[in-house]
Amino acid sequence: MAVVILACFIACARAQQQGQKHENKHDKHHESRKQIEAMEEQWRVAQLAGDAATMGRLLSDDFIGISMSGQVHTKAQQLERIQTRKVVLTKMDLSDMKVKVLDSVAIVTGQVDVEGTSEGTSVKGVYRYTRVYQQLPSGQWKITSYESTKIRPAKSSQGEVKEPDSNEQNAVFEAAGRITSEGFHRTKALLSQGLGFMH
Repeated sequence: MAVVILACFIACARAQQQGQKHENKHDKHHESRKQIEAMEEQWRVAQLAGDAATMGRLLSDDFIGISMSGQVHTKAQQLERIQTRKVVLTKMDLSDMKVKVLDSVAIVTGQVDVEGTSEGTSVKGVYRYTRVYQQLPSGQWKITSYESTKIRPAKSSQGEVKEPDSNEQNAVFEAAGRITSEGFHRTKALLSQGLGFMH
C-alpha cells in the first residue's frame, strides 16, 4: 500500500512539474511577443525619423534584408542608405501584425502602408513583410532578417483595380479543390480501364 501511495505521489509531482514548465514557457513566449511588438514600433519610429543610430542598435551584425525593390542589403548597407537619405519614408502604417515565437527566434508577419522614396523612386503602396528576430545569449532580441513584397491589387473585367474579398478568395480555393479532386478521380478511372496516357 505504501508503495502505491509513493508511486502516486511521484506521478503527481512529475505532472505538476510538467505543468509548471508549460506555464513558464507560455509566460516567456508572451513576454517575448510583447518585446517584439515594442521593437516593431521602435523600428517604425526610427525609420520615419531617419534615425540610423536606433536602427543600428536594433539590427544584428549579420543582418540581411531584401528591400522593396528586391535588393539585398547587409546591416552596413542598410544604415548607409538611411544616413545618406537614399531611403526616405514619410508614412509607415502597420497592420495585421502577427508574432510567432519559437524559443530564441521570433517571426513577425504583417502589412505596412508606405509612402516615401528609395533612391528617388516612389515606393508608395501596401506591402506584406516578414521580419525575423533572434534572441542573443544575453536575452536581447535583434533583427536578423527582413523581406517585403508589394501587394498588387487584381483588376476587374472593366480594367478597374479590385481587391478580392475573403468570400471571393474562399470561392477560388474551393473551386480549385473541386477541380483537382475531379481531375484526380477521372484520371484514376481512365487508368483503371487501361486508357491512361502511359502504355
